[in-house]
Amino acid sequence: MIRRPRSAFYAAIAGLLMSTAPVAAFDTDATAAFVLDAKTGTVLLAKNADDALPPASMSKLMTLYMAFEAVRDGRLRMDEELRVSAHANSFGGSTLFLRTGERITVEDLIRGVIVLSGNDACVVLAEALSPDGTEAGFARLMTQRAQQIGMTNSVFRNSSGWPADGHVMSTRDLTLLAQRIIQDFPEFYPMFAEEEFLFDEAESSNRFNRNPLLGLGIGADGLKTGHTQEAGYGLVGSAKQGDRRLIFTITGLDTAQERAQESESIVNWAFRQFAEQTVTKAGAVIAEADVWMGAADTVGLVADEDVTLLLPNIPGTDIPAEVVYTGPIEAPIAQGRQLAELIISPQGLPEHRIPLFAATTVPASGFMARMVSVSQMLLGRMQTPSEGTM
Repeated sequence: MIRRPRSAFYAAIAGLLMSTAPVAAFDTDATAAFVLDAKTGTVLLAKNADDALPPASMSKLMTLYMAFEAVRDGRLRMDEELRVSAHANSFGGSTLFLRTGERITVEDLIRGVIVLSGNDACVVLAEALSPDGTEAGFARLMTQRAQQIGMTNSVFRNSSGWPADGHVMSTRDLTLLAQRIIQDFPEFYPMFAEEEFLFDEAESSNRFNRNPLLGLGIGADGLKTGHTQEAGYGLVGSAKQGDRRLIFTITGLDTAQERAQESESIVNWAFRQFAEQTVTKAGAVIAEADVWMGAADTVGLVADEDVTLLLPNIPGTDIPAEVVYTGPIEAPIAQGRQLAELIISPQGLPEHRIPLFAATTVPASGFMARMVSVSQMLLGRMQTPSEGTM
């Protein structure tokens, strides 16, 4: 294995490497946290990210995801009216003050869940979509669907996040779910940015979105708060600035004020301390690999497409990077053959491994040249002292 350290290809990416430095990890008081740059898939922060914890109302996002699926495939219509059951009307906490027997449109129910965090609205949707007409049946379906989309640390006992033994989610799962909602349902996602929804003028005390980031001018447009005594205060948040989108989940904070401050700090940290930077352009030679018995002694190494990464954005020291390949590489070598990797290792961020390919074709050398190469190799071995000699 041959490693070409930064000096071997420094000129190709010197502008990038000299303009960046390690970024200190965000110090959060949250019990668990997960912060994702959505465009690049870069994980910026993971604290107890796979711990299965009570999610409170943040688990309503799973009910919403499944309601969006039902609308898209025709099982529900936005103007369809659903009946409120006695079970739906039995919940306290955050509600739409629904009354048993009344009928509410799917659109109002969805908005009531997103903006007002209505427990009763969740149950009405759940019972309509449940295989057996019960909220418990829908909760089992939620768990099954969560597993299908890669949420491996989520189990649901109800549709609303009402405290229940075994009703758990991880911050990584919640962030993944938020990302799926944003990607899969762009037609519904703007509802998460609505700051107010007055469902019933007679019951106007619950009409404001509890998301503390909305309206701050930092690009925040979703998604869901959560709070119970057991779970503490949490938020699944997202913000977009330019063409970058941040998605994050925090949970376990002591007060709503702490949640607001921590969320805003995370958004500012992620957008200010990291930036997308082009490491190399497609076809630009990054390094040279040694060639054995070829018409040329080396071959250029290139990426087959432009490579843009999210990297720390503070002037300072270099980011470790190297080219690695097994060589010398025996000719013939076809143009476009993968030969090496460019490895970039920014402190505190995942390692990036970028495949590199032959920039040109290198034919095998002629018979006499090959004989000379073999002779030189054998001569070199003969002149090397054997092990144990002085």
